[in-house]
Amino acid sequence: MPDDGGAGLPAPPLLSRDEALFLDFDGTLVAIAPAPDRVQVAPELPELLHALSAMLDGAVALVSGRTVDDLARLIAPFAGALAGQHGLERRGLDGAVIRPPAEPALARLRPEFARFAARHDGVVLEDKGSGLALHYRQAPGLASACQALVRGAAEAGGDAFTVIDGKMLSELVPRRGGKGRAIAGFLAEAPFHGRTPVFVGDDTTDEDGFAEVNERGGTSVHVGGGATAARYRLADVGDVLAWLACSLVR
Repeated sequence: MPDDGGAGLPAPPLLSRDEALFLDFDGTLVAIAPAPDRVQVAPELPELLHALSAMLDGAVALVSGRTVDDLARLIAPFAGALAGQHGLERRGLDGAVIRPPAEPALARLRPEFARFAARHDGVVLEDKGSGLALHYRQAPGLASACQALVRGAAEAGGDAFTVIDGKMLSELVPRRGGKGRAIAGFLAEAPFHGRTPVFVGDDTTDEDGFAEVNERGGTSVHVGGGATAARYRLADVGDVLAWLACSLVR
């Protein structure tokens, strides 16, 4: 993975009508908030997504670590495709949601994670149903402790779980997920099938999505600086929204 801080990456070309667009949410379409429930969504975002979907014949999907239900609430009334929990669950264009059963071990781990969060001011537990995330943006000094708890839970779970360390969070997720898999799944279906993929994301959790898109000859766009497999870069959320808007009027 190159590590030039993103400085050497060019801005992406504007979208073409024969592409399929995949977008991360936090840090890509909205600024990252101190806690997941405090995110601020621009009032014009749902309409922008709707316009992009019309331009691309419906081939627009959000691919996020949030749950599908949370995403749907935040970007309503946009009714497009969604992938939640890093690809573990998906909402199709028909509105049907596919959710996997939760790993049985989560029933034991939830109380342990909840006790940890309750004991440490600034740590926020996000229970996603199929996974557990500890957010420490409000308590950065507890990063190591949060990561140790999550890694210990993953090791105790054998092959059932893996760990994702994102921006100021550590997350326990089932191994069967992944944003790359979610993108591949959408590309096997209409209206995404046969289109060149574009994926925009900002975090380490998006890297397998970038790899999937690169392998298919698509456009991978990293938001912000830092090491990445993406081939293009945009500086921040404002640049992402401006780039998307410019693609509509080209």
